[in-house]
Amino acid sequence: MFELDVQSRRPIYEQLMEKFKELIISDVLKEHDQLPSVRILAQELTINPNTIQKAYRQLEAEGFIYTVPGKGNFVLPPGELKNSLKEEKIRSELTRVLAEALYIGIEKKEIYRLVKDISSIAKGGET
Repeated sequence: MFELDVQSRRPIYEQLMEKFKELIISDVLKEHDQLPSVRILAQELTINPNTIQKAYRQLEAEGFIYTVPGKGNFVLPPGELKNSLKEEKIRSELTRVLAEALYIGIEKKEIYRLVKDISSIAKGGET
């Protein structure tokens, strides 16, 4: 499915979360798709099942997946991702990053082009 960098300073569970978010946002994993079981994914990636479980719990807390007891973990439909706290955090982070980009001299046109490119890739974006 994907590879993790065991040499990285970032914790494995964060890398795992980031990979799943990328797959969900780019619509590779669609709403209600089942994620691999903790045991199977731990075997494939040769990592501790507790690490997978931690990543899944965090993804659920952030509103990317949901759990059906006895059945597994599934991708949450995008309309249900709406979370005002999460949205506020992203807005704050974007504001900080965009202010820094403008400060170091990245042109507004370049920023607009990047947003347009990203929106064409992301689910729900304009093409």
